[in-house]
Amino acid sequence: MIRHLKETDYQTIISVVNDWWNGRKMDHMLPMLFFTHFQNTSFVIEEQDEIVGFIIGFVSQSQQNEAYIHFVGVHPQYRELGIAKKLYEQFFTTVKQHGCQIVKCITSPVNTNSIAFHQKMGFQIEETDTLMEGIYVKRNYDGQGNNRVLFYKSLY
Repeated sequence: MIRHLKETDYQTIISVVNDWWNGRKMDHMLPMLFFTHFQNTSFVIEEQDEIVGFIIGFVSQSQQNEAYIHFVGVHPQYRELGIAKKLYEQFFTTVKQHGCQIVKCITSPVNTNSIAFHQKMGFQIEETDTLMEGIYVKRNYDGQGNNRVLFYKSLY
């Protein structure tokens, strides 16, 4: 079942997100404000009343025709079942209704699974001035030493 994200999902998601990333500390990227202010464009998928995937995104306030996907997570036991694809498709449908024509997101250059997934979903890698191991990255995008791969996808 796909439904909108709720404030009450915060504790559930924040308590599992680091485990879903094999102990990598990710919970700092999900402050409560996302659960409060971006419910209309953020979704969860539940199976038997358990959250097995979520997407947090929003319509840009600065770029009128753009939306941004901030964070996506899928329970490790539910990967490769199309959960993330369903979440992305729901997000695309929703933001198109808000007039968005472009969706943007980022990932870490070491996250090759994420890069492959985004390309499979039709995202293009934004060309930047730095090429690392054949992939364009934006150096220091998230602070000193935090390089990121920038993606964009046209919805039309």
